[in-house]
This record gives sequence, structure tokens and C-alpha cells, in this order.
Amino acid sequence: MPTMLKVNGTSRQVDVPGEKPLLWVLREDLGYLGPKFGCGAGLCGACTVHLDGQAIRSCITPINAVGEGAITTIEGVAASAVGKRVSDAWVDIDVPQCGYCQAGQIMSAVALLESNPAPSDSDIDAAMAGNLCRCGTYHRIRDAIKQAAGGANAR
Repeated sequence: MPTMLKVNGTSRQVDVPGEKPLLWVLREDLGYLGPKFGCGAGLCGACTVHLDGQAIRSCITPINAVGEGAITTIEGVAASAVGKRVSDAWVDIDVPQCGYCQAGQIMSAVALLESNPAPSDSDIDAAMAGNLCRCGTYHRIRDAIKQAAGGANAR
């Protein structure tokens, strides 16, 4: 049955089974390659996207759970002021090493700053806890979030 999705501000129609994970609809059916497959169990955060502004794991979210919600991927995150600040801070701080997890990291950071514009270190740790970085760029991630928030503690 055809389903209408709103992705990065654009309405798109897909004809997929309702239980198909949002990650695969985004990647295979709509061509958004930013969200990555990591663990397939919602534990690593590589597939993080926003659904109505909330960070979700697209690998475990079936398409029939999206409803009429607005989906934002890494490809569209810089359209918001917070997303632009976070993206810019990621470049300024030179956060990525291999880069595989970084789309999910940015999506979680943007969701954090949209809900809490002045997070403490513990707020950052809590919000980012579900995003794994095998390269260990966690200190640069925290610095970039602080810079995007306007904190003086950035590198």
C-alpha cells in the first residue's frame, strides 16, 4: 500500500510493506544514504534520524510507525539554525576520524540542543550515550556540541 512520507520538507510516496524499517526505506527507496546501518538493533546510533524533532533509531522503526510525522535526515539537518551550528562546529572542531557514525552523532546532538540549548556535560553524556564511535572522538564531539551551544569550553 502506498505511504506518503515527509522527508527533509519534501513529500515522497513509497510502496513498501508496513514493517519495513525506516532506515531501508530512506536508503533503498528514497536514496538518502546519510543514515547508516550499524547494528540493526537500535544500539549504536549510526541510523539516527529525527521524527518530529525527536532522535530515533531508523533501523528499528517500521515505516508504519512513522504516520504523518516529519522525518529529517543528515541531508536536511542543516536547514535549521541549530543543525547549521552543529554541522559547522563539527567541521571547526574536526570531529570525524573515519566518519561512519558521525551522521548519527550530529542528529543526536541537534536533537539535544533543540530541547536543551545550554546542556551541561552530564546532559551531553546522557543524550549522546546511545551513539557509539569506534574511533573514540567523544571529546571532540562534546567540544563541538559546546561550541554549537555557544559554550566557552569548546576547543
